[in-house]
Amino acid sequence: MLEVGEGVDGRALRRWVDLGLTTLEERRHEINTLNVFPVPDGDTGTNLLATLRAAADELGGPVDGALTVGAVAEALARGAFVGARGNSGVILAQGLRGVADSIAGLSTVDGRDFARALDRAATTVTGALSTPAEGTVVTVLRAAADGAGLAAAETTSLKVAVGAAADAAATALEVTPEQLEVLAAAGVVDAGGLGLLILLDCLVEIVSGHRPDRHLRLTSTPVPDTGGQSVPDHNAAEHDVESQDYEVMYIVDGSDRARIAELRARLDELGDSVAIVGDGSAGWSVHVHCCDAGAAIEAGIAAGRLRRIAITCFTLEAGRVEQCVTSAPGASASASGRAVLAIVSGAGAEGLFDAEGATVLTAETAVDPRLLLDAIRSLPSTDVLVLPNGWVSEQDVVAVGAQARDGHREVMFLPCSSMVQGLASLAVHDAGRATVDDAFAMSEAAAATRWGSLRYATERALTWVGTCEPGDSLGLAGRDVVVIEHDLVAAGVSLLDKILAAGGELVTMLVGDGAPDGLAEQLTRHLDDRHPELEVVVYQGGQRSDLLQLGVE
Repeated sequence: MLEVGEGVDGRALRRWVDLGLTTLEERRHEINTLNVFPVPDGDTGTNLLATLRAAADELGGPVDGALTVGAVAEALARGAFVGARGNSGVILAQGLRGVADSIAGLSTVDGRDFARALDRAATTVTGALSTPAEGTVVTVLRAAADGAGLAAAETTSLKVAVGAAADAAATALEVTPEQLEVLAAAGVVDAGGLGLLILLDCLVEIVSGHRPDRHLRLTSTPVPDTGGQSVPDHNAAEHDVESQDYEVMYIVDGSDRARIAELRARLDELGDSVAIVGDGSAGWSVHVHCCDAGAAIEAGIAAGRLRRIAITCFTLEAGRVEQCVTSAPGASASASGRAVLAIVSGAGAEGLFDAEGATVLTAETAVDPRLLLDAIRSLPSTDVLVLPNGWVSEQDVVAVGAQARDGHREVMFLPCSSMVQGLASLAVHDAGRATVDDAFAMSEAAAATRWGSLRYATERALTWVGTCEPGDSLGLAGRDVVVIEHDLVAAGVSLLDKILAAGGELVTMLVGDGAPDGLAEQLTRHLDDRHPELEVVVYQGGQRSDLLQLGVE
């Protein structure tokens, strides 16, 4: 074991990730409220957290002594590359790539290794951006790298180098409003820069045992209005960021540097906030803000094979809502063929549909019809089967379907009212069948799946089984409340017994983001005792709408 402050190994780097996840979760809202650049969409903290979670998921569980710090860094970079969310997530992913490339093959890292890695990260991030702006996370990262470099010139102590990097980042963060006028106008520091400082302070705690006690000035009095003059955008030469309608992201495989250079030039013409980052081999992650999402995707298709296509609409009629379209890993976008578009809530559930080859539109609320239409039109397929999974009203199904169908594309909405029905439907999907036959088989599978959910009552209401009070545990069969209990497990047991009264062979449970620990395990034990003939499958869905969603086939 290394002495604290002398260096870190793979296990210490894993502890940094875990601490970073916890701290970003705690301060996510704070970071989001500072987010005004490049788009004031209030999601920088959320995107940083999601990207770091993807990195941690790639790494898996606890790290043993067999994994070197270089191997851990490489896994983190791979996971962040695939799971990067938003502009801030892309920058974090590319920073991790720079670190991984710098320390590849090392078992441990000391202060000088760390300084070189941070310098490589800053250089790699800057190279990924078409027009890097001063006063952003890029500036803060460069300051941190310079601070670490000065310390490493005097000592090999990791504790000293990390502390110097974090202190330099804190100093740079506080002056970001002086470098970027949009920050000065809002009276805030850069949100991404704060996220980076938080992660550096977490590393300080890992190597020293103590987190810095900082008293930073994160907000100030905004610069007065200058008579209607617009604040210049330092990250785009010819475009106004706030005029862009979409954030488009995707991964390009099977390309080369020449075609990627052409792609960057084309995206610079279409929009701004262009970032193209590599995965260290033959893949590139692409990010752009633009008005024509379809053109941005077509530019990517010209550069190589696309996957994990993601579109976020900045200006929805019902307010700004984050939603995205993600194509399955390894599935290339082509100009023909059949696509399955599934509307899904929760990162875990998204992964399930993703793994089955579906394109995923994620949403935490009902999907805006305009965004759904854009998602369908963005798919380069002649036939599209849509799994609404309960997120689209009947009126919107009719309206969107009518607008999406044209002489080049046929669109069919399948009768899936829940994600568990959608999974059952997707399980029988066969692209080798005729489209109409495939749609019929998938619809039959959905109809044969009885489903229910568990929720907490949020208000006093009259149901078919009586009056519920706020905080009561509710069991729903389909859309109808059939169970009211004070205890959530009791509600789940009663709901399962009711749904299983008509028989069944397989029970699928999707555990929601707010479900208490042990809920699925207690319900599974009940099924083992009362229905030992059943097969039970439990997934971490991560949805926020239901504490637990279950399907019986």
